[in-house]
Amino acid sequence: MRRITILLFLLFLGNSFAPAFSQELVINHLNVITMLDDQVLEDHSIYVKDGVIMEIAPEDEISVAGVRTLDGRGMYVFPGLAEFHGHLPNPEQFGPEFQEEVMMLYLANGVLRIRSMLGHESHLALRDRVMKGELLGPRTFVSGPSLNGTSVADPEAGRAMVRAQKEVGYDHLKLHPGLDTPKFLAIADEAKKQGIFYGGHVSLDVGLVTSVTRGYRSVEHIDGFLEAMLPDGTTIDPTVSGPFNMNLVGQVDKSKLQGLIQLCLENKTWMAPTLTLFERYFGYQPAYELRQQPEMFYLPGLLVTQWYNTKSKMEADGVLAEAKVKPYLEFRQWLFLELHKAGVPMIMSSDSPQVFNVPGFSIHREIESMSKAGMSNYEILKTGTVNPAKYMNQEDQWGVLKPGAAAEFVLVQKNPLEDLTTMQKPQAIMIQGKFIQRDELQLELNLIRQKYLRQ
Repeated sequence: MRRITILLFLLFLGNSFAPAFSQELVINHLNVITMLDDQVLEDHSIYVKDGVIMEIAPEDEISVAGVRTLDGRGMYVFPGLAEFHGHLPNPEQFGPEFQEEVMMLYLANGVLRIRSMLGHESHLALRDRVMKGELLGPRTFVSGPSLNGTSVADPEAGRAMVRAQKEVGYDHLKLHPGLDTPKFLAIADEAKKQGIFYGGHVSLDVGLVTSVTRGYRSVEHIDGFLEAMLPDGTTIDPTVSGPFNMNLVGQVDKSKLQGLIQLCLENKTWMAPTLTLFERYFGYQPAYELRQQPEMFYLPGLLVTQWYNTKSKMEADGVLAEAKVKPYLEFRQWLFLELHKAGVPMIMSSDSPQVFNVPGFSIHREIESMSKAGMSNYEILKTGTVNPAKYMNQEDQWGVLKPGAAAEFVLVQKNPLEDLTTMQKPQAIMIQGKFIQRDELQLELNLIRQKYLRQ
C-alpha cells in the first residue's frame, strides 16, 4: 500500500512531496506548547535536524544557513497524543496491510505513540520497522501474549513465560483475569527479576491490593477498584454480576477509596482509564447508532459487523439496559476524577481497535470523556505526552518540546489548552524526521476508506 500511496500523492501534488520529508528544517511563526508547563511560547520557531529538536526560539534568534524553512502560519504545536492501551491487529485477522493501516489511522489523528497490550510476534517486527524508519508509524511499545488463568498452567510455567517474553524483546507483560494468587505471585516475582513492566486486569482471586503492592505498573480500565470497595464478605456471582461486575455498583462503599488511593501513590501505580471503551462497548448507546458513525468506514466491514453482533447480543439479553449501565458509568467517571485529583498518574488510553473504538479516532472520544469527567485541558494533554514518557522511564526524551528531545509533534489551528476539538484535525505532524502535511494524511485516510467502501 505504501508504494501505491506515494505514487498517487506525487500525482496529486507534483514536486512538493520530496521536500516534505526533509531531514532538516525550520518552522517559523508557531505558538509552541512545550508541555514543560502550561504556557504558550508565542510566535516561535522550531529547528529540527535528523529527528531531533535542535532549538526553539523567537524567529529572529534562529539562523541556520541553507536550511529549508516553512511558515507555521500562527498554528499551535504540541507533542501529539498517545494510545497507551491499544491492540495492534494480528496479520491472521485482515492481513499485514491492515496492521499498517492501523498505524496510519493513529498518525492521521495526531497519535504519535502507542502501547499495544495484546502481543503477537508480528508486533515485534512492526515495532522494529517503525524504529528503523522502514514503516511510517507512531513510536511503538508492545506487550507479550496474555498471561491469564488459561495460558498459565502453574506458577513455574508463569515464570517461564515471563522469561521467554523478556528474551524475545517485548516491552511489557499483559495480565488478564483468571490467575490464582500463586500463579500471580510467581509472575510478579519473575517480572521484577527480569526487569520488565507488568500490569493489566485484576484477577478476582488476586485482588487490587495484592496487584498494586506486588508491583503492577498499570491497572488497565481502572479494574479491580469496584470489587475492592465492596463490603467485606461480599460474594460475587459472575452469572448475575454483569460485565466487570457492573451490577454491584450500588453496593460500593466509597469510603474505602482513600485507602486504595494511598496504596497506589505509595507503589507508584499508573491508571489506563479507557473511559470511552465502557461508554461505547458496555454503554447503553445502541449498536445500530454506533455502527453508522463516520469513523467505522475506515475499517473492514466484517470487523464492524462482529462488533455490532457482540453488542447487539448483550442488548437483546438486557445486559446493557440504561437503568443498569448508567450508575456504573457514573461511578467510573467519579472514580477516574477522584484518582486524578489525588495525584494517581494517568496515561491516555481508549482500547482500540475494540468494539466501536476506531484507532486514532477513539482517542478524541476518550479526550471528550476525560473532559466531561472534570479533567482540565492541560492535564488531559499530559496524559498523552509527558505521562507516557514517564511511564516508560523515558522522561524528556519525547512527549515534550525542548532541545534534545525527539522531534515528534502536531500542528493544529487553535490552542488545544482552550479548545480540545482542534486536535481532531491535525494540520501537520512531525514523526521519524518527516514533516507530513494534512493533504497527505487525508489522502491516506481516503485510500483506506475507499478500500473498505461498502454499499
